[in-house]
Amino acid sequence: MRFFDPHIHMTSRTTDDYQAMAAAGIRAVIEPAFWLGQPRTQVGSFVDYFASLVGWERFRASQFGIAHYCAMGLNAKEANNEALAREVLEVLPRFAFKESVVAIGEIGFDEITAAEEAAYRAQIELALENDMVIMVHSPHRDKKRGIVRSLEIAREMKVPMNRLVVDHNNEETIDDVLDAGAWAAFTIYPHTKMGTERMVDIVLAYGAERIFVDSSADWGVSDPLSVPKTARRMLERGVAADAVEKCTWRNAVDAYGQSGRIDVAELESRPAVDQRALWNDNSVLRGQDPRIDDPVPN
Repeated sequence: MRFFDPHIHMTSRTTDDYQAMAAAGIRAVIEPAFWLGQPRTQVGSFVDYFASLVGWERFRASQFGIAHYCAMGLNAKEANNEALAREVLEVLPRFAFKESVVAIGEIGFDEITAAEEAAYRAQIELALENDMVIMVHSPHRDKKRGIVRSLEIAREMKVPMNRLVVDHNNEETIDDVLDAGAWAAFTIYPHTKMGTERMVDIVLAYGAERIFVDSSADWGVSDPLSVPKTARRMLERGVAADAVEKCTWRNAVDAYGQSGRIDVAELESRPAVDQRALWNDNSVLRGQDPRIDDPVPN
């Protein structure tokens, strides 16, 4: 099977992870802009980070046959530094329309503050003005209230719900999201958020429509192979193969394909890797023999 991990923070992962992901069948990823573990103190830090998502990280993924897309946004946690947030929102359009950007995100709530709401609304406006998909982060604490408020604001601002992806769901929030008509994404973490067995239970109960899974693997304890592992467990527990394919591939392609920036035919073809390529004179190989695939026939 092939897999799409539509929420993973590869900036925080090693090249070994890319190798393991490719070997496990992961063909594409989306990397949302997020909090790097400690607060950034100046807008230049965001500019360099955003540039890396559409540059170096996309190149690094390509060296293992993985298509790398990203979402651009000011994360909720750093929205609480209001002066810096205003500067970041001013530079965001410089990056939001790059060819590999498939959504504005991840945006939404962390502590559910007025500053977070202001940044959320401003970025929804940017998305609406440019017909973009929106990726919503939900809080680690008070998750249901954060998701309900995110949906309320989206409705008020007349966001087309088929262009809204709400992530980090659990059993308490799935009905709110699906009833609203949005996409419900679930993060599979080893010990928190949503475990594999619980995820299988949800798919068995709800089916696969507008539901997909991701790893959200980052700098913390997390697993970049969560998507293929969850797919395997779904099959073992009797979930139909078509439903598994929806939750781990097709629904993510359909949701983020609305951006117009995912070439589905290219994504579904066999990637041709040439590891002789360089990015700003850098290679991922460190002296190892390069992989050079035969060109994909037309």
